[in-house]
Amino acid sequence: MTAMPRGYSARQVAARVVARSLDGGAFAAAVLDSELEKAVQLDGRDRALATELVYGCLRVEPWLEGEIERFTRTKGAKDSSVRAHLVVAAFQLFFTRVPPFAAVSEAVSSVRAERGPKVGAFANAVLRRVAMRAAMASHPSREEAAFASTPTWLRESLERSLSLDGAREFLKAGGEPPSVALRLEHAGERLAWLTRLRETVSGAKFEPGRLSPMCILVRGAGNPESLPGYDEGAWSVQEEGAQLAALAVGAQEGDFVLDACAGRGNKTAVLARAVGPTGAVDACDLGSQKLERLQTEFRRLGLHVRDTFSVDWTVGSGEVKREYAHVLVDAPCTGVGTVRRRPEIALRRGAKDLQALAQTQKAIICRAAEHVRKGGTLLYVVCSILREECEEVIREVLAERPELEPASFDVPAMREWCGDASSVRLLPNIHGTDGYFLARLRRRA
Repeated sequence: MTAMPRGYSARQVAARVVARSLDGGAFAAAVLDSELEKAVQLDGRDRALATELVYGCLRVEPWLEGEIERFTRTKGAKDSSVRAHLVVAAFQLFFTRVPPFAAVSEAVSSVRAERGPKVGAFANAVLRRVAMRAAMASHPSREEAAFASTPTWLRESLERSLSLDGAREFLKAGGEPPSVALRLEHAGERLAWLTRLRETVSGAKFEPGRLSPMCILVRGAGNPESLPGYDEGAWSVQEEGAQLAALAVGAQEGDFVLDACAGRGNKTAVLARAVGPTGAVDACDLGSQKLERLQTEFRRLGLHVRDTFSVDWTVGSGEVKREYAHVLVDAPCTGVGTVRRRPEIALRRGAKDLQALAQTQKAIICRAAEHVRKGGTLLYVVCSILREECEEVIREVLAERPELEPASFDVPAMREWCGDASSVRLLPNIHGTDGYFLARLRRRA
């Protein structure tokens, strides 16, 4: 997409983000943050509109494309910029109260400025007919369009995992982008930080999290790293469900813990804080760059990781030789549970990915389990809610590794609401978090 003038609008911001997400494979959240950071001329209302348009368009993009294609000779616009402007305009026509003239006029003007009068005329002809259809024909709600836009393989898997009604409720929860979640380094300071943030930052909303005692939920505050406390190492940005997953490990003062798939180290930091100076946390990941970022983040927070290992668990455990009281396996997955935050995931994954990832998850658990000491525990976490990556993986692991058995979540933050269960799903429509599956296993003594 060509460079925009300094004063470009919320709709143009949205079109740029949608184009890069659909054509270039970029994640919308990161691109939107970048575009809004540059669009200093936009006020809070326009920023909210741009955000609504981006997330709304990506949730129902296949349905919108179908409506647009009714009035074009070829299937879909070949030019990603034109395609994005048409999609953003169509979303406004069907699912918002934006006046049709405004939606059509700005899209056509943008296309004309970027691609010339001939393409602008094409966009005008198509959108005027889409506007007539939106005004005259009965069409589904945004939630129904989102359900219809969900790929068949994913819709069927969600129905198997949650029931038909559960699948609809899960997809409906992606209607708007979620709050930003802060993870405090010291849970006991949450009230004090809520007070400080509310007094310091005007126009934003700060609320305590529902499940994690360390969580503060933020809306309308802009870049979270510019908020008070970040440079002090008082908190980090981490989704609330991910915070709870780290707490579910049950690490305590003096424990030795392994984070087998540490990534950038958000959950590792929670574990390091829990074990204190008398314990130790080791971190593994396939990519050394992520481990370097982990070390940088730990320095900001004043934390220490004992050892880091670059490990491909599907091949072996590499240089990891120790046994641990707790092992965390936050395995690679389809990421379906994060669809409200990353709506483009539904369009990028397929049934083959689901099958391949399930085998990878099983392999990682089985090898990582070799490093759990007798009587110790392994926590399996995926940001997916699909049975193929959840219960079925655990069932196969237990059949292959008889030394493992289900273990209840003997952790206060979990016990309060999941009782004696050994596995649990977190769902946005129920818990307010992204979607996760957590399963706790114990190595028989």
